[in-house]
Amino acid sequence: MAEAIRIYPPKPDRVYLFGTCLVDSFSPQTGLDAIALLKYLGIEAAFPHAQTCCGQPAYNSGYDREARAVARSQMDLFPEPWPIVILSGSCGGMMRKHYPALFDQASEVVAFTERVFEFTEFLRHVVQPTLTDQGDPTRVTLHTSCAGRRELGIHEHGLALLGQLQQVHLVPHDYQEECCGFGGTFSVKHANISAAMAEDKTRNLLGAGVDEFVSTDWGCMLNLNTTLEYAQQPLRGRHLISFLAERIGVSEADRQPGATQVLAEAAG
Repeated sequence: MAEAIRIYPPKPDRVYLFGTCLVDSFSPQTGLDAIALLKYLGIEAAFPHAQTCCGQPAYNSGYDREARAVARSQMDLFPEPWPIVILSGSCGGMMRKHYPALFDQASEVVAFTERVFEFTEFLRHVVQPTLTDQGDPTRVTLHTSCAGRRELGIHEHGLALLGQLQQVHLVPHDYQEECCGFGGTFSVKHANISAAMAEDKTRNLLGAGVDEFVSTDWGCMLNLNTTLEYAQQPLRGRHLISFLAERIGVSEADRQPGATQVLAEAAG
């Protein structure tokens, strides 16, 4: 359930970036784009290299002790009182909503969760940028993950950011609130149901007649892009952050590994 009221801090000079294990494994460029985008907006991103999974697979499978061990190891990586910006509503939901339950609402854990922000939420409510579109006209639709929509209530943030881009025609797709069928371990435990849900979702994405789709969760895109590729459809999705970075003119040079290395090492 989404939080009713959240008080946001002023724009900081530095944040931590939690890239997520899916971005690290399948699209490191998304993480580089996020660091470059933050730099473009005047914020230094520190990236602790020892970060791994948020612990959600173990938690969703009922292994609380193992999930607690993963959660503790991750929280120890972010000792400074900076915001922790996360490239996934699903992982953000795990950290913000479920970490406190794993530790009996311990005050230090609750304080940690108050520093956790999903990336589009952080941009819209903390950074509050005015975006100037530098791209060609294009048609795009947004898929928001179930965790982002129902657990964190962040689905409006991506729409608001895309709505600032003058050359982007934002197209809604049918059954926009439907799940893509990924759900982490759900797609493993119930593969046939997951595949049917992904086929239904991609059919609606294709029906929107867009040039591409964007999402705030790499888990959803991994599922949807694979389904589209298997069906030999040309439509593909990418992370909203990469799309925004490209549209507002963050240079290719600043989005390369060499350009972000100094920022990454700044985490110590």
